[in-house]
Amino acid sequence: MLSLRFLQVRPARLVACAVLAGATALASPVLAFDLFGLFGERTPQPRADSLPYSVTIEAAGDRALRDRLRDASGLYRLRDDPPADADTLVRRAEADLNPLTDALWGEGYYDGTVEILVAGQPVRPPGPLPSSGAVTAAAALKGRAAIPITIRAVPGQRFVLRRIEVRQDRATGRTLSDIPPRIVRLKPGDPARAAELRAAQARMVDYLRAQSRPLARAETIAAVVDHPADAMDVAYILSPGPVAPIGTISVSPPPNVDERVIRSFIYARPGDPYSPQAISDIRKSVARIPALSSVRVREAESLDKQGQLPLFVEITERPPRVLGVSARYSTLDGPALRAYWEHRNLFGGAEQLRLEGETFLAERNDGTSIKRPGDLERSDIGARFRATFVKPALGGTRNDLLVGGLLERDRTGGDRFGGYTSRVGEVTAGIRHRFSDTFSVQGGLEYERGRTSDVLGDIDYRLIGVPLSLTYDSTDNPLDATRGIKLTASVTPFPSFLGSSVGFTEARASASTYFAFDEDARFVLAGRVGLGSVVGADLDEVPANHRFFAGGGGSVRGYRSRSLGPRGPFGIVTGGRSLLEGSLEARIKVTDTIGIVPFVDAGGAFSGEYPDFDERIRVSAGLGLRYYTAVGPIRLDVATPLNRRNGDRPVAVYISIGQAF
Repeated sequence: MLSLRFLQVRPARLVACAVLAGATALASPVLAFDLFGLFGERTPQPRADSLPYSVTIEAAGDRALRDRLRDASGLYRLRDDPPADADTLVRRAEADLNPLTDALWGEGYYDGTVEILVAGQPVRPPGPLPSSGAVTAAAALKGRAAIPITIRAVPGQRFVLRRIEVRQDRATGRTLSDIPPRIVRLKPGDPARAAELRAAQARMVDYLRAQSRPLARAETIAAVVDHPADAMDVAYILSPGPVAPIGTISVSPPPNVDERVIRSFIYARPGDPYSPQAISDIRKSVARIPALSSVRVREAESLDKQGQLPLFVEITERPPRVLGVSARYSTLDGPALRAYWEHRNLFGGAEQLRLEGETFLAERNDGTSIKRPGDLERSDIGARFRATFVKPALGGTRNDLLVGGLLERDRTGGDRFGGYTSRVGEVTAGIRHRFSDTFSVQGGLEYERGRTSDVLGDIDYRLIGVPLSLTYDSTDNPLDATRGIKLTASVTPFPSFLGSSVGFTEARASASTYFAFDEDARFVLAGRVGLGSVVGADLDEVPANHRFFAGGGGSVRGYRSRSLGPRGPFGIVTGGRSLLEGSLEARIKVTDTIGIVPFVDAGGAFSGEYPDFDERIRVSAGLGLRYYTAVGPIRLDVATPLNRRNGDRPVAVYISIGQAF
């Protein structure tokens, strides 16, 4: 248990400063947003069965101090729950004296005083009997008027830090000289606030733990308050403990999940350097197993005989079956509905089977349009069915088996931008090797059979390929990344000698990065770049669904989905053999739940195998609104094309869950 010990120049005031130890209890203010502070305090009405009261806080011109006193005051917090009699009300006021004094000292006002007046009568510190004058005055107003209560604080001079010292322990008094100033963040002349003193202590312990000292702890803060000088000298007493690596890692798996699967997602090994980040990485990587609900990594309280720190991974299982439904909508591409069923632990080895179906409005590309419900035809409904099976940790290794299947009927484009119609069936199988929680590679086989039709003609094709891909993802949140880098790259050759009806190689790459300007990630700059290329075949030989298109909610917002690319006969977009696109967003949290996101997108598809810029890069800009939930941010984006073409709408709206990238 941590303590905060004080010495001072004037012993008669010792008790006044000792309260600083409890001042950190005020670190979580009760009133974070005072609506009545904006529009005026409501005056309570008198009642015969209770004593409604109003609270006025007076503190010599310091708004921050008044807010701190308000947060510390039980009288203020309970003002909508008036007591039944005057004795109870005065007891409530008496109980406020010490917390309010703590609040003063917590802000560095160690000569400050607090007075509470109930109906004009002073309240004394708690005793056997409540303050009689205040009781009488309050009782006289029962049923006649609300009881006026005034909290009057006289802070005096704010104390500042004079000397700051960090010691290793009480016995030796040796100084820890290796804690850098950027960790302490305190310097002579800073206000002597209790919360900042405690925060510095926590940062120093975190720093020591990050230096592979798992048993580092804070002993106490010894403070000497010099009242005549309005100054405080602070000495931090720390116990760094020995440098120690990670020891044995024990796993307590749920009864229905194979322990070998869980261990394959633990990338730390006994003997690795200890750090809080290493513990967090274990928790994060194991939590990626869909069959698991919660993961706790508990550290031993002492080192083992080898001088290592044992770890205990404690896990709970989530319900194995899940059924979900989601919807999305954009003003350009229309509505879409998706439903899925998933089993997260099919055979007891955390096997994941997911069946997913999606239906959407397939835009017409024959020059007609849907103007009323009666115009809707069967061919206007697009559909997609996908099945995936993942068997993680084959034989307890870091190799995962992935099998997937896809059936799709799609139609893209509009009456002004053309598009294509496709019917596709696909089966894939591959092995993914996880080098770490952030880096993996994958290889396998793919068979695809389909038919596409567009302005360049009909293509009835068969493709047999060898897809290879790599993924690197160091981001902190898949739906709302604020830090880290995400890289994906894939190349799939479809050679003729394997049986493909047309031989070509398809390559894609995407990179995004996220930078938070502050510790709480309230201002995040995010950027994304995407590339693509198809080599080895002419444009009219490549199936339309393997060509590159830009535009839409996941590409260049403001333009219709897959409407940007080379044009063929009659000026109709045919798609290209290469792609270049990018986005830049500033994600700004206005409150904890509301954020705004100004953004710029740019991109296009090109007829050549590599971007040659024969086609014009299209640019859009917009503003997004985010509502942050426990599941992820709900996204509303409004975008406008900056270099519009004939037929482009001036504004597009997108609604979905999760960030754009």
